[in-house]
Amino acid sequence: MTEKILLKGNIALAKGAIAAGCRYYFGYPITPQNDIPEYLSAELPKVGGTFIQAESEIASINMVLGASASGVRAMTSSSGPGISLMQEGMSYMAGSELPGLVVNVMRVGPGLGGIAPTQGDYFQATRGGGHGDYFNIVLAPASVQEMFDLAIKAFELSDKYRNPAMILCDAILGQMKEPVVLEETKTVIPPLKPWALTGSKGRKPQFLKTLYLSDGEQEAHNLELKEKYDRLREEDVLFEAKGLDDSEIVIVAFGTVSRIAKTAIQMAKREGIRVGMIRPITIFPFPTEVIRETAKRIPRVLVVEMNTGQMLQDVKLSIESSVKLRFYGRPGGGIPTPEDMLREIRVMFNEEGF
Repeated sequence: MTEKILLKGNIALAKGAIAAGCRYYFGYPITPQNDIPEYLSAELPKVGGTFIQAESEIASINMVLGASASGVRAMTSSSGPGISLMQEGMSYMAGSELPGLVVNVMRVGPGLGGIAPTQGDYFQATRGGGHGDYFNIVLAPASVQEMFDLAIKAFELSDKYRNPAMILCDAILGQMKEPVVLEETKTVIPPLKPWALTGSKGRKPQFLKTLYLSDGEQEAHNLELKEKYDRLREEDVLFEAKGLDDSEIVIVAFGTVSRIAKTAIQMAKREGIRVGMIRPITIFPFPTEVIRETAKRIPRVLVVEMNTGQMLQDVKLSIESSVKLRFYGRPGGGIPTPEDMLREIRVMFNEEGF
């Protein structure tokens, strides 16, 4: 029988990072993610790693950039205001084609906000956040098990595409405890990186840069980045789909909200309403195709988020205008209840014309 241990979400993520071969952490304290640096400050040295509490979030992301350029797996973590300060560094990493993991355990905003649960940083994460034509790879866990598993997956995708990856979760997932399987087979050895700056060692020097001054050189670089993001959309979209075969309504939700939606779906079933769900796991790349094809068969889509409608924009871009689309959001620390969702399901089910 596989052994399970009870872990807080933030700790599971930190354990996943170590299992992934991450040996460098740079960060600055901010709630509700402080368990991550606290744990790694004690555990990284035990596996030959390095922990540095930087003087700011700006310093943190630039330390990740420098460590990544040497070929190691490195990470940082923060919450909304700190992630905002990291945007320039993340743009530089994307432009230099450097991997690395950034974890955002979201807190309420705009501004300083508070530590209540939210999904208000979806735009910040999926639109890049910094300047220039780039995207982050963004994964959204929905369980403490996925906090562990997706930490490993994030490093794998980040190295595969030489691009910053982000794990986006809320305070509920960061602070809650659940049983987790920590399989030894999930401990991975980071790949060799021939592009890393490790000294010439008898070969020609190589460079990592974001400044391209020759005529047309920057455009060519940006088009190469676009090709990479297009390949990412084709090869590494992750999602969970449940109950779509005979559904009359489809809920699209990610993270904690998707867990609440599962209860609402069971409640609707008892009333004779068949409801399915699509849960994006990668929110960049977004599961556009599966939502588009599903909405052709089931033209009633309910989007639920802990914000005023951010993932909603990606769903709108995925469906045709004939699809009946409804949104329910709770911003600023509000949490949708199963009863809230059931009410919205009933409204959609009873609407005329369907």
